Amino acid sequence: MNNATDVRSKGSHAAGNGESGAVSAVSAPDPRGAGMRRILDRETRSSRAGVAGIAAVLVIILCGYGLLEAAVRAIGQPPWLIDPQTAAERIIALPQGIPPLLLGAIGAVTAMAGLFFFLNAVLPGRRARHLLPDRRAGVVADDEVIASALARRARLAANVTQEQVMVVVSQRQVIVNVRPTSGVPVSENAVLAAVLDELRDMAPEPMPEVRVNVATSGVIGA
Repeated sequence: MNNATDVRSKGSHAAGNGESGAVSAVSAPDPRGAGMRRILDRETRSSRAGVAGIAAVLVIILCGYGLLEAAVRAIGQPPWLIDPQTAAERIIALPQGIPPLLLGAIGAVTAMAGLFFFLNAVLPGRRARHLLPDRRAGVVADDEVIASALARRARLAANVTQEQVMVVVSQRQVIVNVRPTSGVPVSENAVLAAVLDELRDMAPEPMPEVRVNVATSGVIGA
């Protein structure tokens, strides 16, 4: 049986003032690899439950309103908003009867809503996590944990304090922001080399690109 241990903490996926975050280790991998891959996919991909729930609610509301208007028409009562037959005739007659500006706005909103649901259906949702290699287990690390380790390494290479380094880790990119101490130059290449070396040791999947930004204005040293 596969066991999972997941310890999580709050915070953004940026680090600079200490280490925090979560690492999940899924032990006893499936010898065939298929079971382990399914577990890791579940740990690194976001759920579609929220978007599916929104779509279901919208469809239920639309169908419920249609049934309500049909029932009102069947008993000879005036419609609540618009008679179904009148609505169908207006749709068939489009674009007649609607100002071009309003028609364009309705079309744009409808297209954006459709694109939102379409992209959520076909694109893989990603959590702020990376896979780390391990021979005996599948290791999933929060981006915050990776950012903390990279911030420590960048801080040592730049010879600055914790507050002067901020690292932001995303799925495909690592951004290292360094504020040097006034009068003490910081080598951007040295910081970049140190961060890349740390990343090579971690070997996260997927491997992000690294960008280092050294501020032009420094801070006053203690």
